[in-house]
Amino acid sequence: MILAALPEPSAFGDVLMAFLSILFEGAPYIMIGTLLSGLIDAFLPAKLLDRVLPKNKVLSTLMAGFLGLIFPVCECAVVPVIRRLVKKGLPLSCALSYMLAAPIMNPIVAVSTLTAFKEFEKITGWATLGNASMTIARLSLGYIVAVTVGLIVLRFKPAQLLKASVADSIEHSAAEAAHGHAPKTSFNAKLVHAFRTAMGDFLDTGMYFTVGVIITSLFNTQVDQNILDSVAGNGFLAIPSIMGLAFVLSLCSTSDAFIAAPMASFSMAAKLAFLVFGPMMDIKLMFMYAAVFKRRMVIGMLIGTFLLIALLSGPMMLLVTDPRNFPENFWNALSALFTF
Repeated sequence: MILAALPEPSAFGDVLMAFLSILFEGAPYIMIGTLLSGLIDAFLPAKLLDRVLPKNKVLSTLMAGFLGLIFPVCECAVVPVIRRLVKKGLPLSCALSYMLAAPIMNPIVAVSTLTAFKEFEKITGWATLGNASMTIARLSLGYIVAVTVGLIVLRFKPAQLLKASVADSIEHSAAEAAHGHAPKTSFNAKLVHAFRTAMGDFLDTGMYFTVGVIITSLFNTQVDQNILDSVAGNGFLAIPSIMGLAFVLSLCSTSDAFIAAPMASFSMAAKLAFLVFGPMMDIKLMFMYAAVFKRRMVIGMLIGTFLLIALLSGPMMLLVTDPRNFPENFWNALSALFTF
């Protein structure tokens, strides 16, 4: 009798189920990220970052790409954290390197990738570490792309890239720190401030996240997924198509390897592009980035990361798989790509 009372399957029900599953998966990470951002805003001394990072901007940007190994966060959580770190004095180039690299360059994602591609079984010691080719390629390419974007951003001023409200808050915080106007408050007052800040960030970020999840759930349920099989074997279309899939699926970086590994019709290079591009750029992230950066900056990051990953995923996979014969393998693959 209970089963008979269940509603009939419907397109709306499928969309609702997909929406709720993605929402419940991502919302806890956003909450963690906003709580962390509130604690950073309340307790992190403004001058601490200046003491930790090198004075050289290029070197500090290179180091920021490794911060995910120390402070691992999901892509859903990293955006509000970045906004607070920039407000606290973290250079924008370092913030972008950390923002793009952290969802990939972290221990949790490394373990999930090793597990999904069954590379744990191939590693018996340091000598066999090279058998973890997909994990090494993913972390390496993620770092290279993130740091490249950070180094490019060095040519611009924060006001040129950040939304006016964010840039103004950074200038205001810098002015207070320079003149020593930051009021001394008790621990309890700082804690209250941290939770109030976290609540505001959660509502702000959650709104953009929800819009992205709606679009993603519609694609996942209303578009025939078998369409991609027709382009998987095409040398020109395989990598761009699977990157487009990563963009609309909006998977979490801690679980996307389990989706990519069974895609037998796609090459390892295409799977690598999927695993690097998705955590950096997807629908929900585009809306979340829009809360911090100007529209042209968001579009520029989308195009730039897409081109970099599409061009480098094949050579990176060849380099990691067979480094000694990389030049020969690279030119053979390149010639095969342009052979009709």
